[in-house]
Amino acid sequence: MTAIKALRTPDDRFAELPGFPYAPNYAADLPGYEGLRSHYIDVGPRKARRTFLCLHGEPDWSYLYRRMIPEFLESGARVVAPDFFGFGRSDKPARVEDYGFHFHRDFLLRLVERLDLRDITLVVGDWGGVIGLTLPVDAGFRARLTRLIVMNTLIATGRPANSAFSRWREFVRNTPDLPVGVLMRREEPSLSDAETVAYDAPFPDVTYKAGVRAFPSLLMVQPGMEGIEESCAAERFWSEEWSGQSFMAIGARDESLGVPAMQALRAKIRGCPEPMILQDAGHFVQERGQAIARAALAAFGA
Repeated sequence: MTAIKALRTPDDRFAELPGFPYAPNYAADLPGYEGLRSHYIDVGPRKARRTFLCLHGEPDWSYLYRRMIPEFLESGARVVAPDFFGFGRSDKPARVEDYGFHFHRDFLLRLVERLDLRDITLVVGDWGGVIGLTLPVDAGFRARLTRLIVMNTLIATGRPANSAFSRWREFVRNTPDLPVGVLMRREEPSLSDAETVAYDAPFPDVTYKAGVRAFPSLLMVQPGMEGIEESCAAERFWSEEWSGQSFMAIGARDESLGVPAMQALRAKIRGCPEPMILQDAGHFVQERGQAIARAALAAFGA
């Protein structure tokens, strides 16, 4: 990989994160990402029988899972929650052009290999699902996967976006200095002032937001876009080959990826049971994550 100019958020931006007391972990030498430092949460017993791999989306970071992580830990599991490059404590390539579907997807595969994660429960929403649901196309990851928790996301195979997503994409394109905390609180009004600040923490100024600006335009909504091949293969895997346990939760207030979109996704996941629908939750349904995690663990018999 050609050297990428990247910014690193100062540590003091993360000094006070309500509900997120976890020590940071870093990988700075993943194959293909030399010189870029990625961050991930890694808590619970390293030899636990189960590992929950929690993948965030746009424009949030692993902080999104703070209400679910304690429940997973209580079950005796290991929990790993990485930050994509451009988000959270991970380094932030400065150019929008540095980001792409494979740039993010390959990072996840390399990190899972580095940490040698086993008996994975894949926990995804938003872009964590757009990318994460394609990971089992890789045989090495497929051998590590046993369960799925899926929330407000999709498998993008080149079909046109709905009007709600199109409006979001245009808003991001026209708003270089995206007000991340404000947007998160608008979607989830229950956020406190301190939690809103925590969502802003990764981004001291507009120069750190190239990754935030990049994601919406990467979604595969036209034929030939990067990632469609893996996404089509993922659809086949989940509908034809998947035999593990699944759990779906839906934030019903989500205009783009609410109940209709998620029921369509459920039809593509072999054996996925009836979803848990949270009528008063929006796109970032993980903000209601305690109830979701408890229900998923009960469904899995944990």
